[in-house]
Amino acid sequence: MPNNLTRREILLAGAATTAALATSNAFAAPTIWVPKKLRVGVIGCQGMGRGDRLNAARFGDVVALCDPDQKRLSEAMVDHPRASAFSDLRVMLEAMEGRIDFVTVSTPDHTHALATAMAMERGIHCYTQKPLTRTIPEARALAGIAKRSRVITQMGNQGTASSALRQTAAAIKAGVIGRVKEVHCWTDRAGDWWKQGVERAAQAPEPKELNWDAWLGPAPLRPYAPGYHAFAWRGWWDFGTGSLGDMGCHVMNLPFMALDLRDPISVFAESSRPEMKHNKDSFPSMSHVKYAFGERKGRAPVDLHWYDGGLKPEGVVKTDEPLPGNGALFIGENDVLFVPETYGDGAKLLSGKPMPEAAFVESPGHWEEFIAAIEGGARPMSDFVSYAAPLTETVLLGNLAIAAVGTELKWNPRRMSVQEGVDVAHLLRPVSRPGWGL
Repeated sequence: MPNNLTRREILLAGAATTAALATSNAFAAPTIWVPKKLRVGVIGCQGMGRGDRLNAARFGDVVALCDPDQKRLSEAMVDHPRASAFSDLRVMLEAMEGRIDFVTVSTPDHTHALATAMAMERGIHCYTQKPLTRTIPEARALAGIAKRSRVITQMGNQGTASSALRQTAAAIKAGVIGRVKEVHCWTDRAGDWWKQGVERAAQAPEPKELNWDAWLGPAPLRPYAPGYHAFAWRGWWDFGTGSLGDMGCHVMNLPFMALDLRDPISVFAESSRPEMKHNKDSFPSMSHVKYAFGERKGRAPVDLHWYDGGLKPEGVVKTDEPLPGNGALFIGENDVLFVPETYGDGAKLLSGKPMPEAAFVESPGHWEEFIAAIEGGARPMSDFVSYAAPLTETVLLGNLAIAAVGTELKWNPRRMSVQEGVDVAHLLRPVSRPGWGL
């Protein structure tokens, strides 16, 4: 993988980072340490990264930490004082080659693909947060690398291991509501969680503790400003995947599992800002996306509707309770299934009939699946090749439609293309900064 850095430059950079952190009293690097368990590298230390590294530490020794924010890195070092520290993911993976068994990738969406690809190409198993990537070509690329390298992979959409979600998916497959005609999924993101449909803030001095170049990674160069790091990046096309990317891999997980929703025929979006068709900077504050899926392996054609920013499928069916912030409705020929939770909990039939039992394979736990697979067990349900990359691709197709708002996109999965004359090249042919490409 070309990165325009020599191995000597990378190792020297890693040494410089470690020295700088050591002199700031963030930690004292050990001289000799022999790990006793699986060796873990953590890329992205706080936010979701905090939960991921603490979960990983249940099964292995954290030997390396990477975060472009020195403050966040120092906080993580309190929990893992023996780990080597880095601010650049490329530096960490080069410097620690042969000394890491698996990594957690819990960074902003735009660096998922590079970090994960670099790790897999070194034979390192990967636990990568959802959505797997920022763009569809990146998801395809990671699936290909995972298949070729034969490493164990898992995307961090923990609902995939939920017994409620798996059993409800099995019930839908078994015909609990008959042929499914429509699915409606919604989320209350963005809004109070982070802002979308906004203009860039004015340039500001880069925080002393932040390696802004490493944080930008493959994204186009832009000056630092408030509103990107640490959480608001989700609302910007260059860094995140918006409300749909953030929550689609959760809320759309159940319909994907139950109905095998891959390769829609067409996708169409309406949004709060029609001018977003020409604005590739910030996602719209709210959107409604319609996916049309054709017949697949005996499953009849079905439409899936996605709503975000507070929009909901009001009036589609009558429910006895207000629609919650996140949920799904499955409209079948015989009944309607209402799922008021993100991970499939509380599913009920609007006819009042009891939900039938349905056979399903119970998971020992999301992390337990991943670790068991590393140790020779079955591959995780949410492994990149068979599940996570296809789910991410379906989700991100909605963002193609949002980028081309008002235009029905005809999707060609084999060519990974839409019809001519639609301006979505920035998502289908993304260009990375030199040194940061796949």
